[in-house]
Amino acid sequence: MKPIPPPPVPAASRVPPPAATRATAGATGRTVTADRGRLGARLRTARRAAGLEIRDTADALGVSVGTWSAVENGRTRITPDRVAAAARLFGAEVDSLTEPAATPEPTVGTWRDFPPLDLPPPLAGALSAFVELGYHGATIRDIAQRARLSVPGLYHHWPTKQHLLVALLDRTMEELLTRAEAARAEGDGPVERFGLLVECLALFHTHRRELGFIGASEMRSLDEPDRSRIAALRVDVQRMVDVEVREAKRRGLFGTPLPHEASRAVVTMCTALPTWWSPTGPTPPATVAQQYVQFALDLVRSAR
Repeated sequence: MKPIPPPPVPAASRVPPPAATRATAGATGRTVTADRGRLGARLRTARRAAGLEIRDTADALGVSVGTWSAVENGRTRITPDRVAAAARLFGAEVDSLTEPAATPEPTVGTWRDFPPLDLPPPLAGALSAFVELGYHGATIRDIAQRARLSVPGLYHHWPTKQHLLVALLDRTMEELLTRAEAARAEGDGPVERFGLLVECLALFHTHRRELGFIGASEMRSLDEPDRSRIAALRVDVQRMVDVEVREAKRRGLFGTPLPHEASRAVVTMCTALPTWWSPTGPTPPATVAQQYVQFALDLVRSAR
């Protein structure tokens, strides 16, 4: 992972955004609102090109993981100063992030769309080895063979298995948080948001079952401080569901006497999918997801 650049420089030396990206927020006029979705997608692309994870980016820019995830999903506005700071962090030009597209840009998929998982060969090899052999059972030679690399070639970029595991779990949580935030944003009221979150969790843990599998089975293999950091991201996902269950209970829409326990049972039910679901089985991910939404609503005693 690349080192995090120094904190943003004083406002006086920041590069102002083009006039076309400025909009008025009250009387300040300091919020970028032009095509949030396009800007968010460009920020995500620039971050990944810089080799930064979402947690590192959020820390460097002084925002929460949830807020930066919302920015990349086009769900929240971002100030010109923050755009400039992000551009410096990613080694990108501000104009490349904010200029209107000369031609229509490709449509960005929704949280329900799962293109094939695109990992660099070392990470793809590590994922395959960890799923089949377990973290402790897999050797660097196993991973190198699956990545079609020499052992010295693998060591040149990835000094230990631990680095590979951390990168895979960071990738897992980054994608899951991004999708969960987008799914939740579509809901109107706690019951709908709850259902969308369950659908998202079930889709992720079927379409991305290998990532979900090591996310559940190999947390114990992480060293500190990464173990606590990634565990905190898992808690962030759980809390999204907790919030909706509590609110639905408060409004009398869910009848469970144990909202805290019910919420955890629902999430655990979804994260267990990689232990039994198979793409060669009879039930596709979309059907599993709809079934799990119904199971979850039954568990929290929804009046529907």
